[in-house]
Parts: sequence; structure tokens; C-alpha cells
Amino acid sequence: MVAGRLSRYFGRRFLGASLTVFVGVFGLVLLVDYIELMRRSAGEANASAMLAAGISVTRVPQIMERIMPFAVLIGAMLCYLNLSRRLELVVARSAGMSAWQFVAPAVVVALLLGAVATAVYNPVAALLQEQSKRLEDRAFNTGQSSSLQATGTGFWVRQKSPDGQSIINAVSSADQGVRLGGVTVFMYDQGARFVERVEAKIAILDDGFWRLVEARRYPIDAPPERLAEHTIRTNLTLAQVRESFATPETVSFWDLPFFIEMAERAGLAAAGYRLQYQKLISRPALLASMVLVAAAFSLRFFRFGGVQKMVLSGVVAGFMLYVLSKITEDLSKAELLHPAAAAWLPVLIGVLIGLVPLLYLEDG
Repeated sequence: MVAGRLSRYFGRRFLGASLTVFVGVFGLVLLVDYIELMRRSAGEANASAMLAAGISVTRVPQIMERIMPFAVLIGAMLCYLNLSRRLELVVARSAGMSAWQFVAPAVVVALLLGAVATAVYNPVAALLQEQSKRLEDRAFNTGQSSSLQATGTGFWVRQKSPDGQSIINAVSSADQGVRLGGVTVFMYDQGARFVERVEAKIAILDDGFWRLVEARRYPIDAPPERLAEHTIRTNLTLAQVRESFATPETVSFWDLPFFIEMAERAGLAAAGYRLQYQKLISRPALLASMVLVAAAFSLRFFRFGGVQKMVLSGVVAGFMLYVLSKITEDLSKAELLHPAAAAWLPVLIGVLIGLVPLLYLEDG
């Protein structure tokens, strides 16, 4: 009976500390992002303070998805350090509780938080991210492509039309591929002979054609031509375009299986979608591993000293797990590592980092 009440108490303390850290970091990131947006919008006629606030509010939730494991790590460390400072852990020890009983409630709460983050928070954050892009379009470029999501290496796709074949390259994407930025189109006739190159600031998919805004044509037999708007016919459907140009981070957890299936049917690379799917599935276990890491570095009693060194060691361990996760993600995107292994390897390492010290301290 006493152990059950203490377990619920420790679980509530951990939940409160983690949510406090998450909300505090959310507010800090929101403030910094809002100030940066206000600086950028100083000379923009369409950018108001309310619109900038709307952009920040809708895009910060997805940023916080990447920070969530660190919020749980810091929250768990604060929880256990406060329990130790107030000698509550000493009282629990005297009541016959072991370190595993201190940690188990927080692990269960972390698993539940991870499940909610995957099933509920991620779809909402993905939806808000798309909304933030539309708001940024209104604020900074009157519907142009300034808020399109940059992809680094860009996207490539081949299409067919009654005019022949063409290859499209886009530097950035928004609305899951319906709006493209930094577009270059290489046009070929029915005989597969190169005809012209078309560059445009933005391309928007309409019914059966691409609408290119602020385009420049470079025909092989004529001088370059500037056009305010240019159209290119296409046989690509909305679903096919989304498979080619949508970034995995903007796709909801519940939609990822459909995207993976469609990409494989179209013969496109689905490694990015598979990696994102596995990362979201492994999120509850990742948060639980962060609790174990925090417990390993913060269950030492205050009277023994060395608290600052323990806290620093826990933060360093969390940072190393983050670096490892980025390395495995890059290996997976390069198709050098299976997506499941890339997503679950940091979780396994985190569990080992937390379990080994706890086993040594508790069981000798």
C-alpha cells in the first residue's frame, strides 16, 4: 500500500517536472522565433505583429518534437535531484523501496507520454507546420515561395505529357509537394531530344499542368525569354507528387504507411518515410531510455556531494545520444543502414547507459 502511494507520487512529480521543462522551453523557443520573425519582417508591408505571432505559434510545435527527449531527460533529473535534496528518497529507502521502484513510475509515464506524442502531438504538429508555411507566404512574399521548406539536395522527378518527357528539379517544397520553389525543368520532345530548359521561382500543381511563376525559358534555337507565368502539362497526380516531393517530417504518423506504400509502388525511395515511421514508433522507448539515463546520473544523495558533476555527465550522455541518432539517420537516408536499426539503435544505447550504472549501484 505504502509503496503504491509512493510510486504514484514519484510518477506525478516526474510528470510535473517534465511538462514544466517542456512548456518552459516551448515558451523560450517561441519568444526567440517571434523576435527573429519581427526582425525579418521589418520592411515587409504584409507582415504584422499578429501574423508573425501566428507563424511562430504554428511552427514551434514541430521544433519541440526534436527537443522532447531532452525535456524528459532534464525533467527526470530535476525530479530526482529535488527528491534527494528534500530527503524524500531517503524516506522511501527506509520504507523498503529500491531504486527500481523509484524509476519504474517515471518509465511508465514516459512510455505514455511517448505514445501520446506519436499518436496525437505529431499529427497536430505536422498540420500546424503546413499552416505556418501558408502564413509565412502571406507575410513575406504575397503568396510567393519564401516559406517553402528547403531540402538541401533538392528533389528530382521525371514526368510524361502529350508534349513529351521532362525532368523536374526543385530545391524546396511546401504543401507536401503541391508548391515547389527553385524549380528547373528540362524539356524533351517525343523523340527524347532536348528542347529547352525552364527555370522558375515557384511552381504550383493545378489540374493536369504545372503553373510556373516568374519563369525564364532557355530554348536551344531561340534567345532566352522571361515570362510572368508559364504552364507545363503533366500526367502526375496529386498523390504521385506528394510521394515525390513531400518531406517525411511534414507527414502525419497516421499517413506514413500510405506514403511508404505509394512510394514503393511508384519505384521511389521510401527510406526517409520508413525512418520517420520507425522514429515515431520508437519514441515511447526513447523517452523511457532518457528516464533511465537521468536516474543513473541523479539518484545520488545530496549529502554525498558531486551533484554538479553528475548533472553534467547526464547532459553529456543525452547529447551523445543525440549525436548518435543524427549519425544513424544520415546512414539510413544514404541507404547504408536499415531504417529500423537507425531508429532503435540510439534507444538501445540509451537503455544500456541507464541500466548498467543502476545495476552496479543497486545490485552491486
